[in-house]
Amino acid sequence: MHQPKTTNQNEAIVESLVQEDEIQGITQGLPMISLSNNVKIVKYQGFWCPDVSNYLGSILAFQRHFQARDTDLIVASFPKTGTTWLKSLLFSVINREKYDTKHTPLLSSHPHELVYRLEVDVYGNAFDYPRPCDLNDLPSPRLLHTHLPYTSLPESIKFSGCKVLYISRNPMDTLVSQWYFFTNAFKKIEGEDFEFVSLEEYFENFVQGKVPHGPFFEHAVEYWKASLERPDNVLFLKYEDLMDDPITELKKLAEFAGVPFTPKEESEGVIKDIVDLCSIGSMKEMEGNKSGVFNKFYEKKSYFRKGEVGGWTQHFTPSMVERIKAIMHDKFESIGLSFNLGD
Repeated sequence: MHQPKTTNQNEAIVESLVQEDEIQGITQGLPMISLSNNVKIVKYQGFWCPDVSNYLGSILAFQRHFQARDTDLIVASFPKTGTTWLKSLLFSVINREKYDTKHTPLLSSHPHELVYRLEVDVYGNAFDYPRPCDLNDLPSPRLLHTHLPYTSLPESIKFSGCKVLYISRNPMDTLVSQWYFFTNAFKKIEGEDFEFVSLEEYFENFVQGKVPHGPFFEHAVEYWKASLERPDNVLFLKYEDLMDDPITELKKLAEFAGVPFTPKEESEGVIKDIVDLCSIGSMKEMEGNKSGVFNKFYEKKSYFRKGEVGGWTQHFTPSMVERIKAIMHDKFESIGLSFNLGD
């Protein structure tokens, strides 16, 4: 288990990598919109990113200075598509010889404390909380994460031997999950009287791509195409497939990561033990996930809501469903990408 260092050195490192006046100059030339009173996003390299303190600087530092190792395993995702689940599964698979399911750090630490997000936990200085300041301190294989689209990844990720595991989810469940998460998160940040945009308003933003890290559809398409072009280096996983057949999907994950399960492990129930350990029901009950916050604001328990497939059916009108399906047809059908909607 890698422990984050309680140091503020990282802030100084990021500031030395990207100058504040450069960040301001770039930001001033970018399109910006407001999702509500104090929630703004800016469009950078074709995608919308949160306009929080120096977030763009963190992205620039990550893009310019991250040097991937061939042994790196990088989880990539659009927010609320199964990131937390994939982090817990990957951590368990990679560390299964070190920790069995009764002694894993997941019992006391949140998955996001074990698999660092590069543009926030490593290169970020938008929040004042402990983080690693030197990637060289992390042993191989380094388990890392990013929400950036494929087009914005550092060149060292695209052209090294490192492996990217992308998790995606049908857009309607993703939209609902995002809206609930951001509504609760911003109330925590701004105060209980804060009102985030309605689900109907958020739907309009989502279909136009104007949400944090959106557009969703282009985000998924980029990684899907990369998985077809570089199948040995990019694995495209679907949340719904993990829900439907977790054993098969976990075997696929382990094979891709270079640590396949042995017949003995399979017969002894190791795969099933990991699946059960990392289920949303199990993760909700772990002490490390019941209380506390990330980045000073995000409640750990908020990462485990329902995790179901098809929950969107309780939220959307027929016309909303028709619009999403039309976009899916337009963006996905010609490239062979599809999702189980659970309807």
